[in-house]
Amino acid sequence: MEDSRIVELFWARDEAAISEARGKYGRYCLSVAANILGSGEDAEETLSDALYAAWNAIPPHRPAMLSTFLGKLTRRAALKKVREASAQKRGGGQLALTLEELSECVSGSGSAEEAVEAAELARAVNAFLAALPAQERNIFLCRYWYLDPVADIASRFGCGQSKVKMTLKRTREKLRTHLEKEGYL
Repeated sequence: MEDSRIVELFWARDEAAISEARGKYGRYCLSVAANILGSGEDAEETLSDALYAAWNAIPPHRPAMLSTFLGKLTRRAALKKVREASAQKRGGGQLALTLEELSECVSGSGSAEEAVEAAELARAVNAFLAALPAQERNIFLCRYWYLDPVADIASRFGCGQSKVKMTLKRTREKLRTHLEKEGYL
């Protein structure tokens, strides 16, 4: 079923929208959640949370790209689950490792006073990413947005893990230089 038709089902408050969205994008969303959570059971629960969030968000939102919208909701739900579980020190997934890798470029305390600066930082990072060659940008996003393991990225792009690691290292160095130039570091 076309995305526009699924969105129309959401707008009409037809419960078939949930099953259609799950059928079309369930595997993609489960992959996003599993990379963050490291657990298939938690990923399935997160998918349900994301579909519920979509039900509540459409309307009033009418997403132009349903896959991106559902991926973002899934990622948000998975990260929320990680935050909730962090007090129990449950782990797995790629979150801690990827945050450690990025800590040399970006760190934050999460305080309310820094909200505006965080938005400006996001714009600077987005501008940096837009200027990268497509493959370098996609490798970076696979690792730090989708939290894909290095082995999966290497397989997806048809290269060795060492090339992916080196690309990520060089891109992080470029990001650090860019952020220093912009006055963020």
